Amino acid sequence: MSRFFGKLSEDRAIDFLQERGFKIVDRNFYASKLGEIDIIALKGNVLHFIEVKAGQKSFEPIYNITPVKLNRIIKSAYFYLKQKRLKYAWVIDALIIKKDKIELIENITL
Repeated sequence: MSRFFGKLSEDRAIDFLQERGFKIVDRNFYASKLGEIDIIALKGNVLHFIEVKAGQKSFEPIYNITPVKLNRIIKSAYFYLKQKRLKYAWVIDALIIKKDKIELIENITL
């Protein structure tokens, strides 16, 4: 995915989340060698670590969130919480963009 398409997809994701009451806390958080978290948002008292996946063709973007990728997101979330000294309840979500359809899958697990 090109950087332009990735940024455009994340911008659409942020608009989608804000329309649904999420407060964007951080974006493109790099946790050293662990990886990156696309969007960190707060809704109520729960912090959401959101992985954005977009596809332009018939391929289902959700399949790009592998167990290895999910493990890195979990480790990055712990790193973020420790670094920021936060004690929120938290979940990992996937936001899937496929053509004009956007879907938020909350609390994904292995």
